[in-house]
Amino acid sequence: MGKVSMIFIIIGVVGIAAYGVSGQNDVSVADVVTQDFFNAIINEADAGCAGKSFYTRAAFLDALNSYDQFGRIGSNDDSKREIAAAFAHFTHETGHFCYIEEIDGASKDYCDENNTQYPCAANKGYYGRGPIQLSWNFNYGPAGESNGFDGLNSPETVANDAVVSFKTALWYWMQHVRPVVTQGFGATIRAINGQLECDGANPTTVQARLNYYTQYCSHLGVATGDNLTC
Repeated sequence: MGKVSMIFIIIGVVGIAAYGVSGQNDVSVADVVTQDFFNAIINEADAGCAGKSFYTRAAFLDALNSYDQFGRIGSNDDSKREIAAAFAHFTHETGHFCYIEEIDGASKDYCDENNTQYPCAANKGYYGRGPIQLSWNFNYGPAGESNGFDGLNSPETVANDAVVSFKTALWYWMQHVRPVVTQGFGATIRAINGQLECDGANPTTVQARLNYYTQYCSHLGVATGDNLTC
């Protein structure tokens, strides 16, 4: 399972206009992320996967109510590409929604002790959880503030509440990926895990993400666009 290396400086919540892209359109994300689309992904996971009884389309749509700009950018095709990109990364990070938590995550250190704004709590792990495998104290802190839970003292909430789990994925997407989403799928890889995968660091995982993106674009009947790798 891929792991997100969250090394980005937290940015403030800003409007779409500030990103220099087209404004919000009237696309219904629920009409794009149909039950068939969601099932086609999660049905690829083994029957024994914990995520199969955790991640649901209903939880995603519930989370979407807090991030109604997601998937509604530029043209209808732009919207479909953004949705395809997000679900490509979700698929890669979770193994088709199999994994809720990072494999062996509890044994890894994701505490940035230099970040005094979001100090690590004792005996808490900030390893990958949820659709985008949210990691690091400096992401759990603000993700919790934005989504109504204590991300520093209760990071496990991301693995226990499916709606919150999707909310944190959408929070990270809107904070770090949305600003570059119109630059092509390759830019979204760089925004999520660029240090560990881009510029030849791990071409296999880059290709895996791209394969999912291409598949989902085909499913949604939209061209992939340019700048596909990093």
